[in-house]
Amino acid sequence: METVILAVVIAVVVLGVLGGLVVGSRRKKPLPPPPPAAPDITAPPAEPHVGDEAETPRDEPRRTIEEVDLPDGSAPVAVEEPPALDVPEIEVPEPTAGRLVRLRTRLSRSQNALGKGLLTLLSREHLDDDTWEEIEDTLLTADVGVAPTQELVEGLRERVKVLGTRTPEELRGLLREELLKLLGTDFDRAVRTEPEAGKPGIVMVVGVNGTGKTTTTGKLARVLVADGRTVVLGAADTFRAAAADQLQTWGDRVGAHTVRGPEGGDPASIAFDAVKEGKEIGADVVLIDTAGRLHTKTGLMDELGKVKRVVEKQAPLDEVLLVLDATTGQNGLVQARVFAEVVDITGIVLTKLDGTAKGGIVIAVQRELGVPVKLVGLGEGADDLAPFEPEAFVDALIGE
Repeated sequence: METVILAVVIAVVVLGVLGGLVVGSRRKKPLPPPPPAAPDITAPPAEPHVGDEAETPRDEPRRTIEEVDLPDGSAPVAVEEPPALDVPEIEVPEPTAGRLVRLRTRLSRSQNALGKGLLTLLSREHLDDDTWEEIEDTLLTADVGVAPTQELVEGLRERVKVLGTRTPEELRGLLREELLKLLGTDFDRAVRTEPEAGKPGIVMVVGVNGTGKTTTTGKLARVLVADGRTVVLGAADTFRAAAADQLQTWGDRVGAHTVRGPEGGDPASIAFDAVKEGKEIGADVVLIDTAGRLHTKTGLMDELGKVKRVVEKQAPLDEVLLVLDATTGQNGLVQARVFAEVVDITGIVLTKLDGTAKGGIVIAVQRELGVPVKLVGLGEGADDLAPFEPEAFVDALIGE
């Protein structure tokens, strides 16, 4: 029995030794070589995703929520206001009443040569034929025109002969009366913009390139807004680059709505839409800026006539204002004749009158067309467009 037990013990020991050898041999099996080390490249910090807290460099250690001083509710927590929208501020234009009188100094400074020249010649002790010829030359140089010049000289000669003695005050008075006679004080110079019968007043502005037509349209909008009118602008000048942008800028300044179309679009269609919208929103006035077409291009002039006809399908025009550059002198009369053949001109706007000594163009163009000068531009400022007042103009001319 003891022999059997001894044999079992020996067998168990032998199996244990053999198991240890097997396990040891497995543990001693060589491991595969480690992968090569990656190059030491510092990657940029990852962008935080929506909802993640962005990591920012800190010069101080982080604090726990218990260590942070929270407001106790005794003072309101400041909340950052959102940035204000960039809304253009509506300007308040200068009142139009007496505007030409306020601009008189600027006008008299530019017209000084004409007025002083005439008074100097008339003040000579002996007014012989040579002196009267010099007076005629002075008037012609100022673009008064041949026929008006002859009328003025004849009237002055007759009155000076009857007067006999000539003091400076008497001469100035004579010259003032004769100039006012040529300018005409009985013209209706009001720009017709009154709405009636459910339609707005409709004004079409025409003229050649470079006369300041679009600028004049914008300034006229300011004049009307200053007088309490609501205005719609029609940007029918689709041939000149950025003309619509320019007009809209003028309108935005005073709160006038601008109707525009694509560059190169149909001007007549835009003019039609402007009048239609003006009627729908109940505007007082619709101002239509047309292309600054060259008066020598017959096709373009025909297009201007088309704009007028299309507009009048909506409502009749109240005014057709021709914008002329006063510095062009007699060339402006050529433009006036051609435009008058295409559309019925009802009034004239003379721009740049402050920059020329040729103020006689006021007389000449009225005589040529038989229509009055209604507005004059006396500078580059936004409120330098003024209703034309003959008395104020003549007083500035002769230095009264």
